[in-house]
Amino acid sequence: MIIPFMSGFYDRFAEPFAWAAMRIAVGGMLVVEGWVKISHPLAQVGFVENIGFHPGWLWSPLLAGLQFFGGFLIAIGLFTRPLALANTIMLAITLWYHFAFPYGSEFLTPAGIEALKSGTTDYFTPAALARLKDGGEAFLEAVQTKAELASLFWMGGTGLFAAFGGGAFSVDRTLLQKEF
Repeated sequence: MIIPFMSGFYDRFAEPFAWAAMRIAVGGMLVVEGWVKISHPLAQVGFVENIGFHPGWLWSPLLAGLQFFGGFLIAIGLFTRPLALANTIMLAITLWYHFAFPYGSEFLTPAGIEALKSGTTDYFTPAALARLKDGGEAFLEAVQTKAELASLFWMGGTGLFAAFGGGAFSVDRTLLQKEF
């Protein structure tokens, strides 16, 4: 401790508050990311089948529900460990997918690159022209990196709660008197 007389404050307030804030952030982000999936639960049927999860009509809504409803329950700290573990596994698969199937180096088709080179700005705003001057390679590299880092960060966050539970300010501990 840098300031030893504050140990009670750290133990009784700062640590539990930080734990709850992180749990709310991780669960809340899963809810935000899961909203579009739960709004269209069968939209990912082809995607999940392409990565080996059959039947897609079962896995697509299951994964949407896991992310959206699981994220909400993680945020409030109810059944935190099992839901966090399930989301950690889902996010590990997502991270693997981003590494195994990168976006590629060109956003535009050859015809799109020719349209850029022609100087016609009818299809592109000046900002888009600047981002796409290399065919979109730098833009896609940034998007790819963001996808990988986001999956890694949220996987780490859910893994933390899978290992340690929801903390002092969780529904698990407050109402159920146990850590799930």
